[in-house]
Amino acid sequence: MPISRESAPPSGPARAPVRVLTVAGSDSGGGAGIQADLKTMLAFGVHGMSVLTAVTAQNSRGVQGAWELPVEAVRAQFRSVVDDIGVQAVKTGMLSSAALVETVAELLAETDVPVVVDPVGVSKHGDPLLAASALDSVRKRLLPTATVATPNLDEVAQLTGVEVRDESEMPRAAAAVLAFGPRWVLIKGGHLPGDAVDLLTDGGEEHWLRAPRHDNRHTHGTGCTLASAIAAGLGTGQGVLAAVVAAKEYVTGAIANGFPLGGGIGPVDHAWRFR
Repeated sequence: MPISRESAPPSGPARAPVRVLTVAGSDSGGGAGIQADLKTMLAFGVHGMSVLTAVTAQNSRGVQGAWELPVEAVRAQFRSVVDDIGVQAVKTGMLSSAALVETVAELLAETDVPVVVDPVGVSKHGDPLLAASALDSVRKRLLPTATVATPNLDEVAQLTGVEVRDESEMPRAAAAVLAFGPRWVLIKGGHLPGDAVDLLTDGGEEHWLRAPRHDNRHTHGTGCTLASAIAAGLGTGQGVLAAVVAAKEYVTGAIANGFPLGGGIGPVDHAWRFR
């Protein structure tokens, strides 16, 4: 059957889309980490690229093993992509150790693009993904590079010692994270009861973002997905608030459509808008 003029692919070279880089670990189950980041970037119409920091053996039940990549491999991946292809935004996730945190922070400081730092500490199942010895490097080296930092309440407590028990304590948590140097912080209140409420602030402006809580246990990959969606928005030139609002809307839909895989917690649906 001949291809109609309307459906024929355009002739000539296409313009390259916005390029966004994720620096994170691999989730062999495909729900979080590098895999979630790249799926999210595709959903936002940007070209996703990756710097792999660690390999995990991971499924719906948890993390069965994790192997950190050498600093030299992480640095080489980053330079290979940035020096040739270029980037418009970067997102960081699992960085495992102090050596990797400091290496990535050094690379980001030399790259003049928006950076979204997801200070991943533990997996959805409670498995540790960041060495305790790396926390000081995250505070002093990585967070100061962030355009937006996106800690959940467990990560806030891990980094600052501030325990958030209700919504009223979220501004204090935000101030504690901002003290380490990110331009903006998004405190994710998804672990609190009631609506899923997040606080976005730069220490001056405060924006409270609310969404209904969906009765769905299949939420693996929410943090990675949210941070990658924000990075995609920043890469396309959106302001921080607009990028975060769009990311929150996307993640809310992905959670509502999360599906079962294996015998444990399934992933959010990164393709929910296309199904």
